[in-house]
Amino acid sequence: MTTLVTGAAGFIGYHVAGALLARGEDVVGVDNLNAYYDPQLKRDRLAQLEAQGPGGFRFARVDFSDADALTSALASEDIDRIVHLGAQAGVRYSLENPAAYVSANLAGHLNILELARHRGVRSLVYASSSSVYGGNTSLPFRVEDRVDHPVSLYAATKKADELMSEAYAHLFRIPTTGLRFFTVYGPWGRPDMAIWIFARKILAGQPIEVFNHGEMRRDFTYIDDIVAGVVASLDRPPADDGVIKPGGSHAPHSVYNLGNSRPEELRRMIAVIEQACGREARLELLPMQAGDVPETYADIADAQRDLDFRPATAIEAGIPRFVDWLRTYGGQ
Repeated sequence: MTTLVTGAAGFIGYHVAGALLARGEDVVGVDNLNAYYDPQLKRDRLAQLEAQGPGGFRFARVDFSDADALTSALASEDIDRIVHLGAQAGVRYSLENPAAYVSANLAGHLNILELARHRGVRSLVYASSSSVYGGNTSLPFRVEDRVDHPVSLYAATKKADELMSEAYAHLFRIPTTGLRFFTVYGPWGRPDMAIWIFARKILAGQPIEVFNHGEMRRDFTYIDDIVAGVVASLDRPPADDGVIKPGGSHAPHSVYNLGNSRPEELRRMIAVIEQACGREARLELLPMQAGDVPETYADIADAQRDLDFRPATAIEAGIPRFVDWLRTYGGQ
């Protein structure tokens, strides 16, 4: 069995590809290794995968928003399943470079749907985001909630991905699962995420910027828990039985929240990082940033029932693991 993993050099893609290789499966990874953050980190992740799965892991450097290049790169591969994790990430960067989100998250997502259609894959799993909930104030966030008021272009593209996936599942009966991730962190993470930024600056004795004066809560979710949910989604595609799926579809298209379902105060998260680093943080309190939201909180009842998704890693365990890895990788 061969699974295509897009964004294989990215944070979640790297870990998912590694989990599939550990099960003895073949993985074809694609990534364009762009410079949104240091490409060396992406190359280092790929080196880990190549060492883990000699012969079982094959990589193609390709931009999946280029349909012809994607088709050419995968022409010789027999693909059974797809985990589409590649995207242009980041809420704040979408204010600076909106065109990157249209290319990767809209055109690129369409190309993956077309690939799934023409290859007749047995399961397509794609990354959505908790950002789709936008300005929703009803907590916890449920997949049944209306998500028509995004507060960033990034969120709007992720909601568009869900709509395109619904259309393809309806028209072509592709078994499809969308996953709304909630603030994923852990070893080999993304350096633009708050936990990495805070830990690096605390270790370096630099002040950290704390938005909304610290009055924020996030559903921090450890990478191992997210990987378990992704793999379970891949293994349990929705049935084409006309029964309403999570998210409201009658087609074989389910949408789930993957979060810790335990929102933490931002100041509590900082305190755990301080303890792991053995240093006190210097805080620079700032107002809320455009495109941000004060709180995220996942209702994971559907994922618990259908995927046996049971996140087990609190920040008191996950953050020290991340800081230990950062010290080793970053030499701090």
